Amino acid sequence: MKKKLLFVIPNLNIGGAEKSLVNLLNEIDYQKYAVDLLLIRAGEGMLLKQIPSQVKLLKLEKKYQVFERTTKFPELYFLLRGRLDLVIARILCRITLASVKDMGKAEQYAWKFTRLFHSKLKSEYDVAIAFLEKSSFYYISEFVSAKRKVGFIHSDYAKLNLDTAFDLQYFKKMNGIASVSSECVASLKTCFPTLKDKLHLIPNIVPTALIHELAKEPIKLILCKPMLVSVGRLYEIKGFDMAIEAAALLVKNNADFVWYIIGDGPEKQKLEQQITQHKLKDKVILLGMKENPYPYILKADIVLQTSRYEGKSLVLDEAKLMYKPIIATNFSTVSDQIENGRTGIIVEMNPESIAKGIENLLQNQELRNTLSKNLSNEIYDAKETMKAFYKFIESEVN
Repeated sequence: MKKKLLFVIPNLNIGGAEKSLVNLLNEIDYQKYAVDLLLIRAGEGMLLKQIPSQVKLLKLEKKYQVFERTTKFPELYFLLRGRLDLVIARILCRITLASVKDMGKAEQYAWKFTRLFHSKLKSEYDVAIAFLEKSSFYYISEFVSAKRKVGFIHSDYAKLNLDTAFDLQYFKKMNGIASVSSECVASLKTCFPTLKDKLHLIPNIVPTALIHELAKEPIKLILCKPMLVSVGRLYEIKGFDMAIEAAALLVKNNADFVWYIIGDGPEKQKLEQQITQHKLKDKVILLGMKENPYPYILKADIVLQTSRYEGKSLVLDEAKLMYKPIIATNFSTVSDQIENGRTGIIVEMNPESIAKGIENLLQNQELRNTLSKNLSNEIYDAKETMKAFYKFIESEVN
């Protein structure tokens, strides 16, 4: 009989954890496992169409779907059904989200209200897997029946600025917690020393054949100039403001290039203003979200990761599989992925260093060729990572 797995994640909008989950679901052995996927925000995500047909998508019940509405008077819906408690809970949730400045902590503290809109799942599972921090962990801890409960943290936990005491009460209920790099596991051990025996390293799955196939999709680009590509959500932590400042410095030095940034997010307007201020509209182009960023990475002369921090960059793993010259800032986990001078270039986390790194690499074709050759000699085996995943989810309960 197949073992029943449940994955829980907020949505499938394009992001590192979301892409990692899609990649994992495309590698699972469906002869051995029956898989359900619960999106807390049902129907959200450009990656939904990449979910394998064997995966059963679940929806949360009506009261939570109404809770998530931002229009059509959800409070009135509950009031007409005699649920004054839910009216009050939704109001208090909104107040919490608005009053707590840190978004991560706001989501944590709002859980005491959002949990009132959930009910126990009827199905029972062999393994329930929270695939992102916060609400996925909380939901599985309280509302899922499973023989084994595990979770994934895809970032350097210490940099998330979350309330560790709040999370500890839920992490204790997990039989295992995995993270995607040795640095991230070390960060979890520092933050949760009493849980060190539950913490494991499970790298991201990167489907080599699928990525190379998707990269063949035709696209229209300015190909007459050296092409720089960055991919990521437009958040402050991704450092795209530094990228634009670096581009301005390159223009002052008469460098010829075009820099495509793929992604969307709350910093978009600010970045557009920054591009206009520096008169870079023909140099730095915000392409928005792309379901398939791989053709852009394939055609890039240099792939850049200008982040202030990362757990483990899926974009870097993907660029490495396409043997692209890489420049990355020295965020805390970068050495897990890049060997400076051999498989990429690591620069300081400021516009001047980023610009200098780009200029040097653009002018040094031999170095670009060497980086690409070194990457082509590296061996990545998704099967080994899947073995580690299966062992993780099927281990004896801690």
